[in-house]
Amino acid sequence: MGFFRPRPPVDELERIWVEEMLRWCAAEFGTRTLRSPVILPTSDFFPGTYDASEMDVLSVVERVAGYMGVNRDRIVVEFDSEGSPPPDLPGFLERSGSGEAGHYRLEHGRAVVSLDLDRLRSPVTLVATIAHELAHERLLGERRIPADRHDGEQLTDLATVYLGLGVFNANAAFQFSQSSIGWRSQRLGYLSQPMYGYALACWTVMRGDSKPGWARHLDTNPRVYMKQSLKYLRAHPDALPEWHSAAFGS
Repeated sequence: MGFFRPRPPVDELERIWVEEMLRWCAAEFGTRTLRSPVILPTSDFFPGTYDASEMDVLSVVERVAGYMGVNRDRIVVEFDSEGSPPPDLPGFLERSGSGEAGHYRLEHGRAVVSLDLDRLRSPVTLVATIAHELAHERLLGERRIPADRHDGEQLTDLATVYLGLGVFNANAAFQFSQSSIGWRSQRLGYLSQPMYGYALACWTVMRGDSKPGWARHLDTNPRVYMKQSLKYLRAHPDALPEWHSAAFGS
């Protein structure tokens, strides 16, 4: 009956990469974060209202930096809206090529995070973008990886999962929204939603929690991919064996 065994939502190379890189994150960042609360889009983690002002954005940066273990004193925030299309124009929010929602660079020993507020009106997209750029700080600023690493951007997205912000980045990876001229699609980041789903499932196994209540905060697609992944991981004790028994009791 092996034909009917659960399958992951990613291909074999993606599966191996996610598992290996999460192990790498555990070795680099330690396992304490696995015992920390999952950061969620709720008032417990982001209280108050958000009106996309610069002060609001700086407050979010402060909070996300604290959640991710980033020294806020090392971060300089820039706001850049030059050349951005009006929010109602159809298009994609991408971190590569033109139309970047956020950008990270090192300058004079400090990390500079540039944010395009015209592209970051959604609180979820804002938090996901900030999380990605601050993950750069944990990886590049702390000299954990070289700047020319071939999978550096993908690893940066995966680091947001390990450091607790994966719900935001998975939800922002691909979104539909309605504007005055119809529906628009937005793509943010370097991992697909199936990869986020598998990464979140592996991460929750590493946390020893096979039935995470926080998964209800995921959008439909990443939540389905995560559930599919958990079924696969339950059926394959050879995947993440060092954490498998803690999560599934086997």
